[in-house]
Formats: sequence, C-alpha cells, structure tokens
Amino acid sequence: MMQNHHNLSRPAGQKLRRNKLKTQEWLDELLLVLPASVLLLTFLILPFLMAGYLSFTDQRLIPRPIPTEFVGFQNYLTVLRDPEFWQAFKNTAYFVVLVVPFQCAISLLCALLLNSELHLRSLFRSVALLPLVTPMTVIVVIWAALYRIPDGFLNSVLHLFGFQGYVDWLGDMTFAMPAIVLLSAWATFPFQMLIFLAGLQDIPMERYEAAKIDGAGTWEMFRYITFPGLRNTNIFILIITTLQAFKLFTQVDILTHGGPLGSTNTLVRYMVQEGYSSQQVGYASAVAVVFVILVGALAVLQRVLLKNE
Repeated sequence: MMQNHHNLSRPAGQKLRRNKLKTQEWLDELLLVLPASVLLLTFLILPFLMAGYLSFTDQRLIPRPIPTEFVGFQNYLTVLRDPEFWQAFKNTAYFVVLVVPFQCAISLLCALLLNSELHLRSLFRSVALLPLVTPMTVIVVIWAALYRIPDGFLNSVLHLFGFQGYVDWLGDMTFAMPAIVLLSAWATFPFQMLIFLAGLQDIPMERYEAAKIDGAGTWEMFRYITFPGLRNTNIFILIITTLQAFKLFTQVDILTHGGPLGSTNTLVRYMVQEGYSSQQVGYASAVAVVFVILVGALAVLQRVLLKNE
C-alpha cells in the first residue's frame, strides 16, 4: 500500500512543481514587460484617451468663466470641412512621398559603403553618424545658413556654375518643401543606415563567394543576393520611415512657419497651432485623433500589403 501511495503522490508533486515553474516564468515575463508597459500607458495610451475625451468638448487652453461643454462630433465635422486641414494633409503626404524613397536610398547606399572594404571607413562612419548625435534644432540652424539668400552656400555653388541671381529656397512655393525634404533626409538617415548595416551583415558571405565563382558582377550580386536578403529589413525601414515622416514639425516650424502661403504646413504643426496659438484644445484633440487614425491605418495597410516574416 505504501508503494502505491508513493507512486500516486509523485505525479502530483511533479505537476505541482511544473505549475510553480510556469507561474514563476509568467511572473518573470511580466516583470520584464512591466516598465515598457507603464511607459506606453503613461505617455501614449492615456494621452490618447484624454485627447479622445477632449475632442468631444469645446475645451480651451486657458480656463474660461463659461464651463466646458460637450459638443459631440462638431469638432470632427469642423476638421473635415477645414481647407487648412486638407492643405496640411496634402503637404504632409507630399513630404512623405518625396522623403521616404530618397532617405531609404541614401541609407542603403551608406550602409553598403560601410559594409564594403572602403578605405578610411572609420572616418566615413564617424561623419555619417554625425547627424544622429546632433539635435534637430542645431541641424535646422545650420541648414538655414546653407539656404540663406542671396549669399548662402547653395546659392554660392549655383553662382560658380554661372547661374545669375539666386534661388529663394525657403520662400518659393516650388522649392520650399523639397528643401525641407533634403534637410530631413540628411538629418535622420543614420538610424535607417544602421538598421540596413545590421541586415547586410546578416546575409551569409557564402552566397557572395559562390556568386563570384559563377562570375557575377557587383550589380548582379546586389540584385540577386543583397536586395532579396534585405526584404524584411526593407519592409521594416519603409514602415518606420513613413511613420517618422508624418510627424514632421520642427524643421517646418523653425524654417518656414508653414509658409509660403501654407505650402509647407503639416498636420502636426496645424494641430499644435490650433491647440496652443488658437487655444482650441478640444478642436486640436479632434485633429490629433484623426491624425492617429490616418497614420495607424497607413501602418496597418503597409503591414498587410508587404507581409514580412
């Protein structure tokens, strides 16, 4: 009888130990994700929920004697009917269409150079990473000097090639947004470059060695080995670069203030302008909710269409 009792209690004890181990693993995992979850809840989810609530009110930045009232969907209707909102949306979309392929191409090219047997590679790496450690406001001030009229650096270069007069890079509706695109691409490309570099170093060297034996040139190896090997990296960078581009604000706010004639005003600047300059917090909250929905829908659409592993 004692033998049978021990045989019955052993599986029960093993099951109890397994349950304790699973509980401990679950607690360890919870502790690992808890700091990030608290940060997300504090700085992302709760502010969005507050903005969602305020978007249904006529809340002002400075308190008024008149109490805040519930206005329903009136703010959203006003947003969708406002021509300035749609102009800011078009400007933002135009910026995204220009900057995303340009910035990705620069990042990939620099990553390829860093991954090759380039002479003075350490110096090039230091120069390429310089924008990553420089505050955006400092970069904007430097580029403002480059764009200065009539004797800025870029206009001086044009004069060397015989161009008469000067180009108003930030005051002309034709050149203002491309000028901001050039600045933004240079200022933020090192982050994507590092991701590309990690993706390149993850491709097995045996593929390149086999391709060289078969007589493949540089272009063939890039086309049939490098680019396919970066598929998941390309999708990831495309998504994060697009999301970052939609948040354009600092460059425009410092350089052009949304001008000329609103041609560089963006969704984020429009939202900030309505919330702080016009003090319409409820209306700006509605703009913020619409902005998050647009960007989130775009991110989901990219994720579904591209389907990375």
